[in-house]
Amino acid sequence: MSVDTLNHSVLDLGAEPVRAVNRTLQAASGGAFTIRNPNGAHALACGLDAPVDITIAGHVGYYCAGMNKHASVTVEGNAGTGLAENIMSGTVRVTGDASQSAGATGHGGLVVIEGDASARCGISMKGVDIVVGGSVGHMSAFMAQSGTLAVLGDAGEALGDSIYEARLYVRGSVAGLGADCVEKGMRAEHVAELQALLTRAGYGDVDAATFRRYGSARQLYHFKVDNVGAY
Repeated sequence: MSVDTLNHSVLDLGAEPVRAVNRTLQAASGGAFTIRNPNGAHALACGLDAPVDITIAGHVGYYCAGMNKHASVTVEGNAGTGLAENIMSGTVRVTGDASQSAGATGHGGLVVIEGDASARCGISMKGVDIVVGGSVGHMSAFMAQSGTLAVLGDAGEALGDSIYEARLYVRGSVAGLGADCVEKGMRAEHVAELQALLTRAGYGDVDAATFRRYGSARQLYHFKVDNVGAY
């Protein structure tokens, strides 16, 4: 590890293994770090529990910034499967694209993907806010329970399949809605909520009124004897 400026350290994955880099990050109580030569490393910057500011200069593999709490992590490149899985708080940003299951099971915080996100973005989200600058793949927000998914581009098939109470906003086209997901009205409160989220994510110049809102039809909440043959 080297130090460029006061409280700004440089970690080089070309010289240190992922485990050592993660130990350094997890032990920090603050400050800023730049990680060089990530070269698609898996499970990088996971389990953070302090307000540290981390910049990863390059592409990362699976489960980057998983279980994040308080930290701000920026990936200057693309991310593999499971970006920011189970995020609790803080911010995770990817300047490129993200593979499947980005933000899965997230309980809080903000995930921003400036490019496209693959299938199942926001699967089983439980309070996280996710903003995608491009498009998302099929079954995004599958079984979403709480939180917000905002997509500036298009959405693939089965958006919001088996959704509970999360709010989904899509600016582009939607290839198809999943079970119990329906389009809903875009009232003033939703425009204000979305505009605030877009501003937090760095898209404050995008008009929230140009999005459509989707959510739960609430038909899967209760057992219905007429459907007993399907169980």
